[in-house]
Amino acid sequence: MDKLSIIAIMGGLTAILAGQALEGGHLGSLLQLTAFMIVIGGTASAVMLQSTPRQFVNGLKMLKWVFYPPQFNHEKMIRDIIQWSQSARKGGLLSLEGYVSLQHDPYTKKALQMLVDGAAPETLRSVMEVEITMFEHARKQAAKIWESAGGYAPTIGIIGAVLGLIHVMENLSDPTKLGSGIAVAFVATVYGVGSANLFFLPVAVKLKNLIATEIATKELILEGVIAIANGENPRIIESRLRGFLAMYA
Repeated sequence: MDKLSIIAIMGGLTAILAGQALEGGHLGSLLQLTAFMIVIGGTASAVMLQSTPRQFVNGLKMLKWVFYPPQFNHEKMIRDIIQWSQSARKGGLLSLEGYVSLQHDPYTKKALQMLVDGAAPETLRSVMEVEITMFEHARKQAAKIWESAGGYAPTIGIIGAVLGLIHVMENLSDPTKLGSGIAVAFVATVYGVGSANLFFLPVAVKLKNLIATEIATKELILEGVIAIANGENPRIIESRLRGFLAMYA
């Protein structure tokens, strides 16, 4: 579990609520169901309209990455690639066939299978780079729903503020209804700007960073498999692959 993400979210909410309390305001005044429905409901609807069903569902599923990010054991990957390289030097590429069934990652499994099948290094790179490109595109489109939500939420908050002011203007003759209208107007703006800058946009950036790490991991695997196809020395392969670890230092 990524404890830093939980601390960050709780810290942001605490800062706002504490600031409200220090100014002498009532915490309950920030709890407006109407404003919440306008901002969150309107934002969700706008995001759904711009997305395909698959993109929207996958984007929601990726939210768990914020708290439970995927783990990449790069050291183990390098050790595995070196082991494949040593096996290929001793017994040829066909000796790697036993390793194919042991792979749980579809990308790694496909790359290794193409290597066993004797695909030329250029063909192997071309095919697997297409896989990376399409995979990255799908991931980024799914994560983009959170970035879009961060763009829509403040504007929807302004719509909520305008609706609240309309309610105020319609009830100028009844002072008892003015307070609720004004509250919705201002709280809707807080919900829109706050949700965008404290949640939606940070989530989008974090998912993009995790996707970048995932893509770099696939590129590491591809470089290793290509090096094996070219018959390079295992020590040289290891030295090259460790250059990928600089970004994780």
